[in-house]
Amino acid sequence: MDGASIIEQLMTIEGRSNPYPLYARAHELGPAAPAGPGAVLVVGHAAANQVLRNPAFALEDTEDLAADYAELLAHPSIELLGRSILQRNAPDHGRVRSLVASAFNARRVAALRPAAEAAVHRMLDELADRGADGSPVDFMDAFAFRLPVEVICELLGVPAADRFRFRGLVSDLTVVLELIQDFAELAAADAAALELSSYFEELSAERLARPTGDLVSELARTAVDSPDRISGEELLSNLVLLLVAGFETTTNLLGNGLALLFRHPEAAGGLRTGAIDPALFTDEVLRHDSPVQVTSRISTAPGLDVAGVPAPTGTMVFVMLGAANHDPARYLRPDRFDPTRTDSQPLSFGGGPHYCLGSQLARLENDIAVPALLDRFPRLAPGGVATRRDRLVLRGYETLPVITR
Repeated sequence: MDGASIIEQLMTIEGRSNPYPLYARAHELGPAAPAGPGAVLVVGHAAANQVLRNPAFALEDTEDLAADYAELLAHPSIELLGRSILQRNAPDHGRVRSLVASAFNARRVAALRPAAEAAVHRMLDELADRGADGSPVDFMDAFAFRLPVEVICELLGVPAADRFRFRGLVSDLTVVLELIQDFAELAAADAAALELSSYFEELSAERLARPTGDLVSELARTAVDSPDRISGEELLSNLVLLLVAGFETTTNLLGNGLALLFRHPEAAGGLRTGAIDPALFTDEVLRHDSPVQVTSRISTAPGLDVAGVPAPTGTMVFVMLGAANHDPARYLRPDRFDPTRTDSQPLSFGGGPHYCLGSQLARLENDIAVPALLDRFPRLAPGGVATRRDRLVLRGYETLPVITR
């Protein structure tokens, strides 16, 4: 198989369900390989890190889309996320990111610990009540979705009464982040984008009238007082992005981690006794079954290459984060799940100027939630057949039934 055929296979149902055998085949080609005209496939850890940290490998932003795929900008979902820091390059990216970054610094994340701990224990109580008769409970619905939503909405300032409505909307919107083969797939994403934009427009107006000190209040005021720092359109796009990024990857991290514990009960035992550090466990889940599997860049300067593979200006570079995390040149026995690894440097949160702002918050939530879950339910066990979401870029579970007693 060459790079192009590996990408083609990854986009099939079978490839999306279990991409790791295809990653192993890709590693046989080297850390990077041509993937058809104007494309490069990157699977090596060092090579992926190089691309992510080099600003000459830029994001495909709305200007690129307007030039190459003008019809895409007619889709509200593409337009919405295209205005966010997720899809912007310098200088716009740095200008807006600097406004948001303070909400995710180490001090503010640490200050969220008590709220996260309280939410974990409240939801574990509810999980116990729902499974008190021994019947299966869907962990994804009852816990893995609800916890990160609670935390990110607390940070943003989204009222508790509104938080239930977001799971379906975010699931629909994040189709935009996949390797789309048919623009018809964007219909639900467009509807979700319009609804979420409308929601945050109303919430921003309310916070301008009655500020509460939360992030929406701060950013909405900045958009009015200093539109050169963040415009009204950028405000809405980035509030939606923060909601999406604040729980989508953490939900998948929680679900992927629990599924791994069911397959490796010795790891669950180590977490219960304290023999395994929860932080190392989180790192290994991120490495072994990354919630984000793929990102991409475009080369913007002449003479670039990736691990010796030429990447002339305009080359699309597919950075396979999940494959880089399984690079045999970087990790001993990379396909083995080992939460005692001390040398893990997963690329699951990206790298360079676009490193995930919420990475510390995701780690905090997982580090709190998993030990508390195992302590509360000593007999926690699978409660039926788990189902994966049919996605490649965002890898996680749709359902994960558990028995708590």
